[in-house]
Amino acid sequence: MLTADNVDSNVELWKIKRLIKSLESSKGNGTSMISVYIPPKKAVSDFTKMLNDEVGAASNIKSAVNKKSVITALQAVIGRLKMYRNTPDKGLVVFCGEVYGDDGKTEKKILIDFEPFKPITIKLYHCDDKFHVEPLKELLHDDESFGFIVVDGQGALYATLKGNNKEIIHQFTVSLPKKHGRGGQSSVRFARLRVEKRHNYLRKVAETATQMFITNDRPNVSGLILAGSADFKNDLNTSDMFDQRLKPKVLKIVDVAYGGENGLNQAIELSQECLSSVKFVNEKKILTRFYERIDKNTKDYAFGVQDTMQALTIGAVDTLLIYENLDRYRVVLRDKTDENRTSIVYLTAEQLSDPRFYQDPETKAELEPIENILLTEWIAENYSSFGISVQFITDKSAEGFQFIKGFGGIGGLLRYDVELDAINDFQDARDDDEDDFI
Repeated sequence: MLTADNVDSNVELWKIKRLIKSLESSKGNGTSMISVYIPPKKAVSDFTKMLNDEVGAASNIKSAVNKKSVITALQAVIGRLKMYRNTPDKGLVVFCGEVYGDDGKTEKKILIDFEPFKPITIKLYHCDDKFHVEPLKELLHDDESFGFIVVDGQGALYATLKGNNKEIIHQFTVSLPKKHGRGGQSSVRFARLRVEKRHNYLRKVAETATQMFITNDRPNVSGLILAGSADFKNDLNTSDMFDQRLKPKVLKIVDVAYGGENGLNQAIELSQECLSSVKFVNEKKILTRFYERIDKNTKDYAFGVQDTMQALTIGAVDTLLIYENLDRYRVVLRDKTDENRTSIVYLTAEQLSDPRFYQDPETKAELEPIENILLTEWIAENYSSFGISVQFITDKSAEGFQFIKGFGGIGGLLRYDVELDAINDFQDARDDDEDDFI
Protein backbone atom coordinates (compact mmCIF):
# COMPACT_ATOMS: atom_id res chain seq x y z
CA MET A 1 0.00 0.00 0.00
CA LEU A 2 1.51 3.33 -1.06
CA THR A 3 1.26 6.34 1.22
CA ALA A 4 1.97 10.03 0.77
CA ASP A 5 3.34 10.52 4.29
CA ASN A 6 6.99 11.44 4.85
CA VAL A 7 7.85 11.25 1.16
CA ASP A 8 10.11 13.67 -0.72
CA SER A 9 7.81 15.56 -3.12
CA ASN A 10 10.26 15.17 -6.03
CA VAL A 11 10.36 11.42 -5.52
CA GLU A 12 6.59 11.20 -5.16
CA LEU A 13 6.08 13.13 -8.39
CA TRP A 14 8.46 10.80 -10.19
CA LYS A 15 6.67 7.74 -8.82
CA ILE A 16 3.32 9.05 -10.00
CA LYS A 17 4.77 9.73 -13.48
CA ARG A 18 6.15 6.19 -13.64
CA LEU A 19 2.86 4.73 -12.43
CA ILE A 20 0.90 6.68 -15.03
CA LYS A 21 3.24 5.52 -17.78
CA SER A 22 2.93 1.90 -16.64
CA LEU A 23 -0.86 2.01 -16.32
CA GLU A 24 -1.27 3.72 -19.69
CA SER A 25 0.72 0.99 -21.40
CA SER A 26 -1.28 -1.80 -19.72
CA LYS A 27 -3.57 -3.75 -22.02
CA GLY A 28 -6.18 -6.27 -20.93
CA ASN A 29 -8.44 -8.86 -22.46
CA GLY A 30 -12.04 -7.61 -22.26
CA THR A 31 -13.38 -4.86 -20.03
CA SER A 32 -12.17 -5.92 -16.60
CA MET A 33 -9.74 -3.07 -15.84
CA ILE A 34 -11.15 -1.09 -12.91
CA SER A 35 -10.29 2.50 -11.95
CA VAL A 36 -11.67 4.00 -8.72
CA TYR A 37 -11.15 7.55 -7.41
CA ILE A 38 -12.59 8.42 -3.98
CA PRO A 39 -12.31 12.10 -2.96
CA PRO A 40 -11.53 13.13 0.64
CA LYS A 41 -14.50 13.06 3.03
CA LYS A 42 -16.42 10.67 0.77
CA ALA A 43 -17.35 7.48 2.60
CA VAL A 44 -15.52 4.34 1.53
CA SER A 45 -18.61 2.35 2.48
CA ASP A 46 -20.63 4.13 -0.23
CA PHE A 47 -18.18 2.94 -2.88
CA THR A 48 -18.16 -0.56 -1.42
CA LYS A 49 -21.96 -0.69 -1.71
CA MET A 50 -21.81 0.60 -5.29
CA LEU A 51 -19.23 -2.01 -6.27
CA ASN A 52 -21.31 -4.78 -4.71
CA ASP A 53 -24.18 -3.63 -6.93
CA GLU A 54 -21.80 -3.77 -9.90
CA VAL A 55 -20.98 -7.40 -9.07
CA GLY A 56 -24.66 -8.20 -9.45
CA ALA A 57 -24.86 -6.30 -12.74
CA ALA A 58 -21.75 -8.10 -14.05
CA SER A 59 -23.60 -11.43 -13.87
CA ASN A 60 -25.44 -10.32 -17.03
CA ILE A 61 -22.25 -10.17 -19.12
CA LYS A 62 -22.60 -12.67 -21.97
CA SER A 63 -18.96 -13.67 -22.28
CA ALA A 64 -18.19 -16.17 -19.52
CA VAL A 65 -14.49 -15.31 -19.55
CA ASN A 66 -15.05 -11.57 -19.36
CA LYS A 67 -17.78 -12.01 -16.72
CA LYS A 68 -15.40 -13.98 -14.49
CA SER A 69 -12.61 -11.39 -14.95
CA VAL A 70 -14.89 -8.45 -14.10
CA ILE A 71 -16.39 -10.10 -11.03
CA THR A 72 -12.95 -11.20 -9.81
CA ALA A 73 -11.58 -7.66 -10.20
CA LEU A 74 -14.60 -6.08 -8.47
CA GLN A 75 -14.33 -8.47 -5.54
CA ALA A 76 -10.61 -7.73 -5.23
CA VAL A 77 -11.29 -3.98 -5.08
CA ILE A 78 -14.06 -4.50 -2.50
CA GLY A 79 -11.67 -6.56 -0.41
CA ARG A 80 -9.04 -3.84 -0.57
CA LEU A 81 -11.52 -1.07 0.33
CA LYS A 82 -12.50 -3.00 3.46
CA MET A 83 -8.99 -2.30 4.74
CA TYR A 84 -9.88 1.39 5.02
CA ARG A 85 -12.11 2.62 7.83
CA ASN A 86 -12.05 6.15 6.49
CA THR A 87 -10.97 7.77 3.27
CA PRO A 88 -7.40 9.18 3.59
CA ASP A 89 -6.99 12.95 3.87
CA LYS A 90 -6.08 13.37 0.20
CA GLY A 91 -8.45 10.72 -1.11
CA LEU A 92 -7.95 7.18 -2.35
CA VAL A 93 -7.11 5.72 -5.77
CA VAL A 94 -7.44 2.05 -6.72
CA PHE A 95 -6.53 0.23 -9.94
CA CYS A 96 -7.30 -3.44 -10.46
CA GLY A 97 -7.48 -5.85 -13.37
CA GLU A 98 -5.84 -8.56 -15.43
CA VAL A 99 -3.34 -7.23 -17.98
CA TYR A 100 -0.97 -8.78 -20.47
CA GLY A 101 2.65 -9.13 -19.46
CA ASP A 102 5.69 -7.94 -21.41
CA ASP A 103 5.36 -10.86 -23.82
CA GLY A 104 1.86 -9.70 -24.82
CA LYS A 105 0.38 -13.11 -23.99
CA THR A 106 0.77 -14.00 -20.32
CA GLU A 107 -1.81 -12.36 -18.08
CA LYS A 108 -0.95 -10.92 -14.69
CA LYS A 109 -3.12 -9.41 -11.99
CA ILE A 110 -2.69 -5.78 -10.89
CA LEU A 111 -4.09 -4.37 -7.65
CA ILE A 112 -2.76 -0.96 -6.62
CA ASP A 113 -4.19 1.35 -3.97
CA PHE A 114 -2.68 4.56 -2.65
CA GLU A 115 -3.31 8.00 -1.20
CA PRO A 116 -2.22 10.60 -3.80
CA PHE A 117 0.25 13.32 -2.86
CA LYS A 118 -2.35 16.01 -3.61
CA PRO A 119 -6.09 15.94 -2.84
CA ILE A 120 -8.26 14.59 -5.65
CA THR A 121 -11.54 16.32 -6.40
CA ILE A 122 -13.14 13.82 -8.75
CA LYS A 123 -15.40 10.90 -7.86
CA LEU A 124 -14.92 8.18 -10.46
CA TYR A 125 -15.58 4.51 -11.17
CA HIS A 126 -14.77 2.90 -14.52
CA CYS A 127 -14.70 -0.73 -15.65
CA ASP A 128 -13.12 -0.60 -19.08
CA ASP A 129 -10.51 -2.11 -21.40
CA LYS A 130 -7.96 0.37 -20.04
CA PHE A 131 -7.08 2.16 -16.81
CA HIS A 132 -8.27 5.78 -16.55
CA VAL A 133 -5.32 7.90 -15.43
CA GLU A 134 -6.49 11.35 -16.56
CA PRO A 135 -7.26 12.55 -12.98
CA LEU A 136 -3.75 11.48 -11.93
CA LYS A 137 -2.27 13.53 -14.76
CA GLU A 138 -4.17 16.54 -13.50
CA LEU A 139 -2.37 16.21 -10.16
CA LEU A 140 0.97 16.63 -11.93
CA HIS A 141 0.03 20.05 -13.23
CA ASP A 142 1.55 22.81 -11.14
CA ASP A 143 -0.96 25.19 -9.66
CA GLU A 144 1.05 28.26 -10.64
CA SER A 145 1.44 29.44 -14.21
CA PHE A 146 3.40 32.58 -15.09
CA GLY A 147 3.00 34.72 -18.18
CA PHE A 148 5.78 36.50 -20.08
CA ILE A 149 5.53 39.39 -22.53
CA VAL A 150 8.77 40.18 -24.37
CA VAL A 151 8.29 43.37 -26.38
CA ASP A 152 10.68 45.61 -28.31
CA GLY A 153 10.81 47.56 -31.55
CA GLN A 154 10.90 44.36 -33.62
CA GLY A 155 7.84 42.61 -32.23
CA ALA A 156 6.23 40.92 -29.24
CA LEU A 157 6.31 37.40 -27.82
CA TYR A 158 3.86 35.86 -25.33
CA ALA A 159 4.73 32.77 -23.33
CA THR A 160 3.81 30.80 -20.23
CA LEU A 161 5.99 28.96 -17.75
CA LYS A 162 4.35 26.20 -15.74
CA GLY A 163 6.53 23.79 -13.81
CA ASN A 164 9.19 22.59 -16.24
CA ASN A 165 7.14 23.52 -19.28
CA LYS A 166 7.94 26.69 -21.19
CA GLU A 167 5.51 27.40 -24.01
CA ILE A 168 5.45 30.22 -26.56
CA ILE A 169 1.75 30.81 -27.11
CA HIS A 170 1.90 33.71 -29.59
CA GLN A 171 4.29 36.12 -31.27
CA PHE A 172 4.25 38.71 -34.04
CA THR A 173 6.69 41.09 -35.67
CA VAL A 174 6.35 44.78 -36.47
CA SER A 175 8.10 47.30 -38.72
CA LEU A 176 8.20 50.70 -37.07
CA PRO A 177 9.57 53.84 -38.80
CA LYS A 178 12.85 55.13 -37.47
CA LYS A 179 13.49 58.74 -36.51
CA HIS A 180 13.69 61.03 -39.56
CA GLY A 181 16.74 63.25 -39.94
CA ARG A 182 15.40 65.67 -42.56
CA GLY A 183 14.25 69.15 -41.55
CA GLY A 184 11.29 71.24 -42.64
CA GLN A 185 7.65 70.35 -42.51
CA SER A 186 8.36 66.69 -43.41
CA SER A 187 10.16 66.10 -40.11
CA VAL A 188 7.05 67.08 -38.15
CA ARG A 189 4.84 64.85 -40.30
CA PHE A 190 7.19 61.86 -40.03
CA ALA A 191 7.44 62.37 -36.27
CA ARG A 192 3.65 62.36 -36.01
CA LEU A 193 3.38 59.20 -38.12
CA ARG A 194 6.05 57.54 -36.01
CA VAL A 195 4.21 58.35 -32.77
CA GLU A 196 0.94 57.07 -34.24
CA LYS A 197 2.47 53.77 -35.35
CA ARG A 198 4.14 53.26 -31.97
CA HIS A 199 0.80 53.96 -30.29
CA ASN A 200 -1.02 51.51 -32.54
CA TYR A 201 1.68 48.90 -31.93
CA LEU A 202 1.38 49.34 -28.19
CA ARG A 203 -2.39 49.01 -28.47
CA LYS A 204 -1.98 45.71 -30.34
CA VAL A 205 0.46 44.44 -27.71
CA ALA A 206 -2.00 45.31 -24.94
CA GLU A 207 -5.01 43.81 -26.72
CA THR A 208 -3.13 40.61 -27.48
CA ALA A 209 -2.09 40.37 -23.84
CA THR A 210 -5.76 40.39 -22.88
CA GLN A 211 -6.49 37.64 -25.41
CA MET A 212 -3.61 35.49 -24.15
CA PHE A 213 -3.87 35.95 -20.38
CA ILE A 214 -7.57 36.55 -19.66
CA THR A 215 -9.98 33.60 -19.60
CA ASN A 216 -13.61 33.88 -18.48
CA ASP A 217 -12.99 37.50 -17.41
CA ARG A 218 -10.16 36.48 -15.07
CA PRO A 219 -6.36 36.29 -15.42
CA ASN A 220 -5.26 32.74 -16.23
CA VAL A 221 -1.74 33.23 -14.81
CA SER A 222 -0.45 33.74 -11.28
CA GLY A 223 1.87 36.52 -12.36
CA LEU A 224 3.25 38.43 -15.34
CA ILE A 225 6.80 39.36 -16.30
CA LEU A 226 7.26 42.24 -18.75
CA ALA A 227 10.58 42.19 -20.60
CA GLY A 228 12.23 44.05 -23.46
CA SER A 229 15.27 45.98 -24.62
CA ALA A 230 13.55 49.36 -25.07
CA ASP A 231 10.91 51.47 -23.32
CA PHE A 232 7.95 49.54 -24.71
CA LYS A 233 7.70 47.30 -21.62
CA ASN A 234 7.50 50.33 -19.32
CA ASP A 235 5.09 52.13 -21.63
CA LEU A 236 2.88 49.05 -21.68
CA ASN A 237 2.83 48.83 -17.90
CA THR A 238 1.75 52.47 -17.48
CA SER A 239 -0.60 52.60 -20.46
CA ASP A 240 -4.37 52.86 -19.98
CA MET A 241 -4.65 50.39 -22.87
CA PHE A 242 -3.12 47.63 -20.74
CA ASP A 243 -5.94 45.56 -19.22
CA GLN A 244 -6.64 46.68 -15.65
CA ARG A 245 -7.13 43.05 -14.62
CA LEU A 246 -3.56 42.24 -15.69
CA LYS A 247 -1.77 45.20 -14.13
CA PRO A 248 -1.91 43.81 -10.58
CA LYS A 249 -0.40 40.57 -11.90
CA VAL A 250 2.83 42.26 -13.05
CA LEU A 251 5.55 40.86 -10.77
CA LYS A 252 8.62 42.31 -12.41
CA ILE A 253 9.83 44.39 -15.35
CA VAL A 254 13.22 43.31 -16.68
CA ASP A 255 15.64 44.60 -19.29
CA VAL A 256 16.83 41.98 -21.76
CA ALA A 257 19.37 42.28 -24.54
CA TYR A 258 17.32 40.39 -27.10
CA GLY A 259 13.80 39.97 -28.35
CA GLY A 260 12.04 36.72 -29.22
CA GLU A 261 12.87 33.40 -27.59
CA ASN A 262 16.38 34.45 -26.56
CA GLY A 263 14.83 37.38 -24.73
CA LEU A 264 12.34 35.02 -23.09
CA ASN A 265 15.13 32.77 -21.79
CA GLN A 266 16.95 35.79 -20.41
CA ALA A 267 13.74 37.09 -18.81
CA ILE A 268 13.21 33.75 -17.04
CA GLU A 269 16.79 33.91 -15.74
CA LEU A 270 16.34 37.48 -14.45
CA SER A 271 13.01 36.68 -12.79
CA GLN A 272 14.16 33.79 -10.63
CA GLU A 273 13.20 35.44 -7.35
CA CYS A 274 9.61 35.78 -8.51
CA LEU A 275 9.53 32.30 -9.91
CA SER A 276 11.30 30.44 -7.11
CA SER A 277 8.43 28.00 -6.79
CA VAL A 278 8.58 26.96 -10.43
CA LYS A 279 10.39 23.67 -11.01
CA PHE A 280 11.96 24.86 -14.24
CA VAL A 281 13.85 27.53 -12.30
CA ASN A 282 14.63 25.27 -9.34
CA GLU A 283 16.12 22.72 -11.71
CA LYS A 284 18.30 25.39 -13.32
CA LYS A 285 19.40 26.67 -9.90
CA ILE A 286 20.59 23.32 -8.59
CA LEU A 287 22.32 22.47 -11.87
CA THR A 288 24.05 25.87 -11.78
CA ARG A 289 25.41 24.98 -8.33
CA PHE A 290 26.58 21.66 -9.73
CA TYR A 291 28.36 23.33 -12.69
CA GLU A 292 29.94 25.97 -10.42
CA ARG A 293 31.60 23.24 -8.37
CA ILE A 294 32.93 21.64 -11.52
CA ASP A 295 34.29 25.00 -12.75
CA LYS A 296 36.07 25.55 -9.42
CA ASN A 297 37.54 22.04 -9.68
CA THR A 298 36.51 21.20 -6.12
CA LYS A 299 36.11 17.65 -4.85
CA ASP A 300 32.61 18.05 -3.41
CA TYR A 301 30.76 16.79 -6.48
CA ALA A 302 30.43 13.55 -8.43
CA PHE A 303 29.05 12.61 -11.81
CA GLY A 304 28.68 9.45 -13.84
CA VAL A 305 27.01 6.34 -12.49
CA GLN A 306 30.10 4.74 -10.93
CA ASP A 307 31.47 7.74 -9.03
CA THR A 308 28.04 8.95 -7.95
CA MET A 309 26.95 5.55 -6.63
CA GLN A 310 30.31 5.12 -4.90
CA ALA A 311 29.83 8.49 -3.18
CA LEU A 312 26.29 7.49 -2.23
CA THR A 313 27.49 4.20 -0.73
CA ILE A 314 29.95 5.94 1.61
CA GLY A 315 27.34 8.51 2.70
CA ALA A 316 28.95 11.51 1.01
CA VAL A 317 26.01 12.59 -1.17
CA ASP A 318 23.83 15.44 0.07
CA THR A 319 21.69 15.97 -3.05
CA LEU A 320 21.42 13.38 -5.81
CA LEU A 321 20.72 14.62 -9.34
CA ILE A 322 19.34 12.02 -11.74
CA TYR A 323 17.69 12.14 -15.16
CA GLU A 324 14.07 11.04 -14.74
CA ASN A 325 14.32 8.66 -17.73
CA LEU A 326 17.85 7.38 -17.11
CA ASP A 327 18.53 4.11 -18.97
CA ARG A 328 20.51 2.30 -16.29
CA TYR A 329 19.68 -0.84 -14.35
CA ARG A 330 21.20 -1.80 -11.01
CA VAL A 331 22.11 -5.48 -11.39
CA VAL A 332 23.40 -7.62 -8.53
CA LEU A 333 25.54 -10.49 -9.82
CA ARG A 334 26.55 -13.65 -7.96
CA ASP A 335 29.37 -16.03 -8.77
CA LYS A 336 27.85 -19.45 -9.47
CA THR A 337 30.93 -21.16 -8.00
CA ASP A 338 31.01 -18.96 -4.89
CA GLU A 339 27.61 -17.77 -3.67
CA ASN A 340 29.22 -15.43 -1.14
CA ARG A 341 30.84 -13.42 -3.92
CA THR A 342 28.52 -10.77 -5.33
CA SER A 343 29.02 -7.55 -7.20
CA ILE A 344 26.91 -4.68 -8.50
CA VAL A 345 27.00 -3.37 -12.05
CA TYR A 346 24.97 -0.66 -13.79
CA LEU A 347 23.85 -1.67 -17.26
CA THR A 348 21.81 -0.09 -20.02
CA ALA A 349 18.74 -1.88 -21.37
CA GLU A 350 20.78 -3.06 -24.36
CA GLN A 351 23.57 -4.43 -22.17
CA LEU A 352 21.11 -6.50 -20.12
CA SER A 353 20.84 -9.00 -22.97
CA ASP A 354 24.60 -9.16 -23.64
CA PRO A 355 26.10 -12.33 -22.07
CA ARG A 356 29.56 -10.72 -21.77
CA PHE A 357 28.28 -8.59 -18.90
CA TYR A 358 27.52 -11.76 -16.91
CA GLN A 359 31.09 -13.01 -16.87
CA ASP A 360 33.88 -12.09 -14.49
CA PRO A 361 36.38 -10.15 -16.65
CA GLU A 362 39.31 -11.57 -14.69
CA THR A 363 38.45 -15.18 -13.89
CA LYS A 364 35.91 -15.61 -16.73
CA ALA A 365 33.64 -17.25 -14.15
CA GLU A 366 29.95 -17.27 -15.06
CA LEU A 367 27.83 -14.88 -13.03
CA GLU A 368 24.08 -14.94 -12.51
CA PRO A 369 21.84 -11.90 -11.90
CA ILE A 370 19.97 -12.21 -8.59
CA GLU A 371 18.50 -8.72 -8.62
CA ASN A 372 17.66 -6.38 -11.50
CA ILE A 373 15.91 -3.04 -11.05
CA LEU A 374 15.83 0.26 -12.89
CA LEU A 375 18.28 2.55 -11.07
CA THR A 376 15.76 5.39 -10.79
CA GLU A 377 13.28 3.02 -9.15
CA TRP A 378 15.95 1.74 -6.77
CA ILE A 379 16.81 5.33 -5.81
CA ALA A 380 13.13 6.19 -5.28
CA GLU A 381 12.71 3.20 -2.96
CA ASN A 382 15.97 3.57 -1.01
CA TYR A 383 16.94 7.26 -0.97
CA SER A 384 15.62 7.89 2.57
CA SER A 385 18.02 5.33 4.05
CA PHE A 386 20.93 7.48 2.80
CA GLY A 387 19.54 10.73 4.25
CA ILE A 388 19.66 12.52 0.90
CA SER A 389 17.36 14.69 -1.15
CA VAL A 390 16.67 13.74 -4.76
CA GLN A 391 16.24 16.08 -7.72
CA PHE A 392 14.92 14.41 -10.85
CA ILE A 393 16.25 16.25 -13.90
CA THR A 394 14.36 16.75 -17.15
CA ASP A 395 15.69 17.48 -20.64
CA LYS A 396 13.50 20.59 -21.00
CA SER A 397 16.16 23.16 -20.11
CA ALA A 398 19.57 23.77 -21.69
CA GLU A 399 21.20 22.98 -18.34
CA GLY A 400 19.28 19.73 -18.03
CA PHE A 401 20.12 18.66 -21.57
CA GLN A 402 23.81 19.36 -20.92
CA PHE A 403 23.67 17.33 -17.69
CA ILE A 404 22.14 14.34 -19.49
CA LYS A 405 24.43 14.38 -22.53
CA GLY A 406 27.66 15.57 -20.94
CA PHE A 407 27.59 14.04 -17.45
CA GLY A 408 25.75 10.78 -17.92
CA GLY A 409 22.45 11.94 -16.44
CA ILE A 410 23.49 11.27 -12.84
CA GLY A 411 25.55 13.25 -10.36
CA GLY A 412 25.66 14.50 -6.81
CA LEU A 413 26.39 17.50 -4.62
CA LEU A 414 28.55 16.10 -1.81
CA ARG A 415 28.62 16.97 1.86
CA TYR A 416 32.43 17.12 1.89
CA ASP A 417 35.44 16.66 -0.38
CA VAL A 418 35.94 13.07 -1.47
CA GLU A 419 38.72 11.32 -3.41
CA LEU A 420 36.68 9.06 -5.66
CA ASP A 421 38.01 6.11 -7.59
CA ALA A 422 37.17 6.83 -11.22
CA ILE A 423 35.83 3.32 -11.82
CA ASN A 424 36.25 0.07 -9.90
CA ASP A 425 38.21 -2.67 -11.65
CA PHE A 426 35.23 -4.97 -11.99
CA GLN A 427 33.17 -2.42 -13.92
CA ASP A 428 36.18 -1.02 -15.78
CA ALA A 429 36.81 -4.28 -17.57
CA ARG A 430 33.18 -4.43 -18.61
CA ASP A 431 33.33 -0.93 -20.01
CA ASP A 432 36.42 -1.93 -22.00
CA ASP A 433 34.42 -4.83 -23.38
CA GLU A 434 31.61 -2.44 -24.22
CA ASP A 435 34.03 -0.13 -26.08
CA ASP A 436 35.32 -3.08 -28.10
CA PHE A 437 31.77 -4.13 -28.85
CA ILE A 438 30.81 -0.66 -30.03
